[in-house]
Amino acid sequence: MNTTTAASNAPSGANGAARFVAAQSLLTLEARHPFTGKMLIDAQDMHRTVMSGFLGWLDDGGPGPRAQMGILSTWTVDLRQARLNLVVQSSLPADWSRIPRAALAEEPELLTVDRTFRTGDQVAFRTVVNPVHSVPPPPGSPAKSRGARVPHTRPEHVKKWFARRLQPLGEPAVAPDGVTRIGADTDTDRIAARMLPAVSSPAPHKGLRIARAEIKGTLTVTDPKTFVAALAQGIGHARAYSCGLVLVR
Repeated sequence: MNTTTAASNAPSGANGAARFVAAQSLLTLEARHPFTGKMLIDAQDMHRTVMSGFLGWLDDGGPGPRAQMGILSTWTVDLRQARLNLVVQSSLPADWSRIPRAALAEEPELLTVDRTFRTGDQVAFRTVVNPVHSVPPPPGSPAKSRGARVPHTRPEHVKKWFARRLQPLGEPAVAPDGVTRIGADTDTDRIAARMLPAVSSPAPHKGLRIARAEIKGTLTVTDPKTFVAALAQGIGHARAYSCGLVLVR
């Protein structure tokens, strides 16, 4: 799938259009190489590898480097070919020279995407999300206690999670319940959702476990400016761990 990446938040024009500009890296790695194997079994190591392409743009230890550089990612594994296919989206160019050459099955492909979306455009999409919902704290909890995030575990619940983020034509970018919408709509009966294996991280990140689901289908753009923001910023939680990137063609 040709993918659209990290973006500009260009304002919507009078003709109901918004421009999306991004850098995109397509990485193909040898799944059996130890460097890649560590990425597949440790979500934190995958995150470190993605961020390694952008060293030097910001001071070390600064707040929110991933969000500042518009970095999102997603990956799939081809077990038959023993390949890890990693897509990294960003608002800045990447440098993948720190990845061991022996771990690369192919040279990284670096692309620049410049695309304008208009109201009514139809696009095929794929996204991997962290589909969670909040559960209020139990009765008797201390004041200001926060609820827990609980993952959905069934495809039909993932579809409902996604449906809350759809934006019918003429509706605002934020739903009445506070959920940020994506500037596009679709018939949820015609999208496909499937659960993916969770990813986790061993010590010192014990307890990190990210539920994942894949959603695919077709979207109709209803609010180009909001749609471009969703492409640039991602959707849902766990965006540092390869969730939330919406790829379109």
